[in-house]
Amino acid sequence: MNRETKKRIQLALTLATVLAGVRTGYIFYKRHEDRVAEEKRLRARNVGYSNPDYYVNPKKLYPYDLKSAKQLTRQPVWVKEGYRYTYYPYQARKVDFAHEAGLLLPIERLEIKDVLTATPTEAGSRKQMMAVFEKEGKSYAVPIGFESDEQYKIYSDEMFYIEDPHQLYKHWPTDVWQAVEQHEIKADMNELQADFAVGMGVPDAGDSSHEKIVRYPNGGKPLVVIYRGGKAAEIRAGTPAP
Repeated sequence: MNRETKKRIQLALTLATVLAGVRTGYIFYKRHEDRVAEEKRLRARNVGYSNPDYYVNPKKLYPYDLKSAKQLTRQPVWVKEGYRYTYYPYQARKVDFAHEAGLLLPIERLEIKDVLTATPTEAGSRKQMMAVFEKEGKSYAVPIGFESDEQYKIYSDEMFYIEDPHQLYKHWPTDVWQAVEQHEIKADMNELQADFAVGMGVPDAGDSSHEKIVRYPNGGKPLVVIYRGGKAAEIRAGTPAP
């Protein structure tokens, strides 16, 4: 074995070690964040917060590459924030990035069939990690992260619940769940319940701890909700986007 070949092998081994270290570090970092969240949850319990939502700690998958992201195919998932994530047609093993098919709905249940990578046609585009699912007999794909220089940034844990939200938040009253299923916000709902009902909300700047204004696109039927003391106090129609 000549000197040049040895150098190449050593370089390859060094790169592999660095990549493995980065992936391991990322996993430990994410798990540290969850431990911190769990400690806060336990402190909240000790303090005796009256809102049971503080005690819910949804499971996460911590995907760090394509293989680990395929864990999404092992159970149903539920969308955390509706009307936020765009999905695209998927045909003949290709993602049609040129045509948006829609937005994932609030608490929409999906069966992920596959996870793969695809590159948009625009010049300079990064390779996107896509989750493939079926809806009304057709296949679609939604971005869940991206890959660049063999490094992955995956945000599926922020997009999906991997446990049934109806069980996670089974302490919510029946009338609240009825409003969620009907995609309606009712008085005295908290923000999480409203998110479940009508999807992503955008808070106004400068809100106080007592009063908060949140604007919901709501799939083209915008709403404005004023929260007081963490509860929906005023609900009115918003202005559609131009």
